[in-house]
Amino acid sequence: MPRAEANGIELEYETIGSAEDRPLLLISGLGSQMISWHEDFCAQLAAKSFHVIRFDNRDSGLSARMEDAGYPDLAAAFGANPQAPYQLDDMAADAVGLLDYLGIGAAHVAGASMGGYIAQLVALNHPDRVMSLTSIMSGPARAEAVEAKPEGMAVLMVTPPATREERIEVALNGRRALLGSADPFDEAFERARASRAVDRAYYAVGVARQLAAILAGKPRLERLKNLRLPALVIHGVDDVLVPVENGRLVAAAVPGARLMEFDGMGHDLPRRLWPQIVDAIDKVAGEAKMPTGRSNPGG
Repeated sequence: MPRAEANGIELEYETIGSAEDRPLLLISGLGSQMISWHEDFCAQLAAKSFHVIRFDNRDSGLSARMEDAGYPDLAAAFGANPQAPYQLDDMAADAVGLLDYLGIGAAHVAGASMGGYIAQLVALNHPDRVMSLTSIMSGPARAEAVEAKPEGMAVLMVTPPATREERIEVALNGRRALLGSADPFDEAFERARASRAVDRAYYAVGVARQLAAILAGKPRLERLKNLRLPALVIHGVDDVLVPVENGRLVAAAVPGARLMEFDGMGHDLPRRLWPQIVDAIDKVAGEAKMPTGRSNPGG
């Protein structure tokens, strides 16, 4: 897969669909690789005339590893004055750097979980680069958010395992804990997915640094009130990691944002809901204004 020089670091990325179609940048969550955006989901988006761009965030997958930053003090990060090796704003700048590399002036941007935090910051910090915003199973900054439920927090607190087999089992346990009540656990599907991710790139230190960046995130609900773009917020009612109240807070802050809540959906994008989610992203993108003044606007 190609690599981009973005914001001074290398990012692994992939595109699906025609470059003549509307650019849609997908931003992954904590510790997730771009393959967390399933190929079939991306294909459904491409069928809606999107040029889909998925990539590995810094410190995940095959993108640059910020090794000089060392291991963060997570105990301090969970305290009153959290410190982080880098900020979510830096990760938002990475995403914009990828658009620069690809020659895309403005894109539709969608992010899931941590990727939703980053997507919000792309829209806030670089408003001319975002035509529409979709925030999925995400929320505001930690200081403004409803905390994870104990079973959700437990997924984050697992000690990184040493062997491939243990890493796959930990991933499976996490997936099982985060699924919603309407989605039975598909052992074969999830094992294949977890095995692929572990074999492609396992990097626990990077997850810790990303988590520190989340914990150090600055409040943004007041800033979100200043956004003027089509926005969509998607959340599962059964989400135990980022409870649904967080999606409601974001939707209430962004003027005119549409909120879609799904009963039985947890911290996950279940296959049964892909057609509805794809249609909703297509609809919000269709409300966007054509950008001006940059190359390859992709309206």
